[in-house]
Amino acid sequence: MTHLADFNTKNKYKATVKKTERLTPNDTEEIREISLEVKQTGFECMVDQSFGVLVKSSDDFGNKFHHRLYSVADLPSEEGGKPLVKLLVKRCSYVDEFSGELYPGVASNYLCDRKIGDEITITGPFDLPFVVPEDKNSNLILIGLGTGIAPFRAFVKNIYKNVKNWKGKIRLFYGARSGLELLYMNDKNGDLTNYYDEATFEAFHALSPRPHWSDPIALDVAIEARAAEIMEMLSQSNTRIYVAGYGKIRDVLDKAFSNIMGSKEKWETRKAELIAGKKWAEIIY
Repeated sequence: MTHLADFNTKNKYKATVKKTERLTPNDTEEIREISLEVKQTGFECMVDQSFGVLVKSSDDFGNKFHHRLYSVADLPSEEGGKPLVKLLVKRCSYVDEFSGELYPGVASNYLCDRKIGDEITITGPFDLPFVVPEDKNSNLILIGLGTGIAPFRAFVKNIYKNVKNWKGKIRLFYGARSGLELLYMNDKNGDLTNYYDEATFEAFHALSPRPHWSDPIALDVAIEARAAEIMEMLSQSNTRIYVAGYGKIRDVLDKAFSNIMGSKEKWETRKAELIAGKKWAEIIY
């Protein structure tokens, strides 16, 4: 497993906040889409890459900076010859396991508090495990939770705008606590709905049955509802599964796929085949 400390932060770039927009309503968890303009030329972050954000923050271990990675949330572009990148960030907090105190997440709160014109330091780019297969007949099962939709938004747009003539099935499963938090798949931010008329693309969402009670997102229910099609896709050697989300997603997916395949043992065997063939990739936050 790769840790943040393993990523080289020597390549640093200055970026200016060009736009910051809250995508979720005020009475829900805050998720923002932030557009950055990189001041220096030479920075190129593609849809299969991420970049880091460096925040000055001392800790008990003597570290002077906090480093956090973010996936590119849209196709890269330029303005006046300067690179533009977008990211999704959720304002987070955590409970100290020893003191029980609640602390704000360093990078997420820093980014959510930035205003237009503010300057930040970014690093990278760094490769993501989500690559577009050379074989356009490949089937893709994309599964994201929360801000895990970011890399798949860019991924899907890249396939249908740049790769084109895609023949394989693309099935996107996206989980959020409520319909108000379905990023890029709602009335206000329906970016991914632009591809609903593509013959090879379908998207499905999963919500929490009681979001105000923090019930888990019913991602397994949404996936198992497509059991017949998923079973057919898993029977083919050119199917890949890409996953982005929180740590709990692993157990949820193992349960759902085990039910689809008929047993835990059958799924473990198929998953091992996918991993060995580099057809299973995940980013776990």
